[in-house]
Amino acid sequence: MSLIKSKKRVADHGEVFTPAWMVEAMLDLVKGETERIDSRFLEPACGNGNFLVQILRRKLAAVELKYGQSDFDRRHYALLALMCVYGVELLPDNIADCRANLLDIFAEYLDLSNSEDLYRAAFYVLSQNLVHGDAMKMCAPDGSPILFAEWGYLGKGSFQRRDFRFDSLTQSSAYSADPLFAGLGKHEIFRPAKTDYPPMTVRELAALASEATV
Repeated sequence: MSLIKSKKRVADHGEVFTPAWMVEAMLDLVKGETERIDSRFLEPACGNGNFLVQILRRKLAAVELKYGQSDFDRRHYALLALMCVYGVELLPDNIADCRANLLDIFAEYLDLSNSEDLYRAAFYVLSQNLVHGDAMKMCAPDGSPILFAEWGYLGKGSFQRRDFRFDSLTQSSAYSADPLFAGLGKHEIFRPAKTDYPPMTVRELAALASEATV
């Protein structure tokens, strides 16, 4: 794979893709986390997903190892693994490629067709987790703040969602460094922007795919 798409993109955006060997070496520095199904990863300049693709592959390998004997658990924990991968990308063609690449890996792992509920649920999740925007400014192209969905698996095929603002999440290091905020707990710093989502099944997530843009 070429490390650049064009010299113009390098000049305009500093776009250079990380080589595969370096991706693997960097992920090996946090190997235990990459192999934990529910650990969350955010790539703030995700490009077409070369880091996120390998993170998802490692997570799905962990799903197979732990839940490979149960089709129900394997499918739902695979979706949880996908739900724990996040990215922000400035260039619209890259974010579209990133979403497609992750969806292809997920579908291949579970042998899904694009008409199945689980495929469409994954499509919707990726539309929420992989955001077209500016990570430096922490905003979408229309100037609105970037929101991320936090997903949790409740068991028995049911998922819970809460939304957080990206700019609020990044303030935690500033709070911990400032003695003025030393008494604040995480529950006071990480206040979700929205919590009134009902628990959702794969079928209910799939029904939302029609309103998603990927």
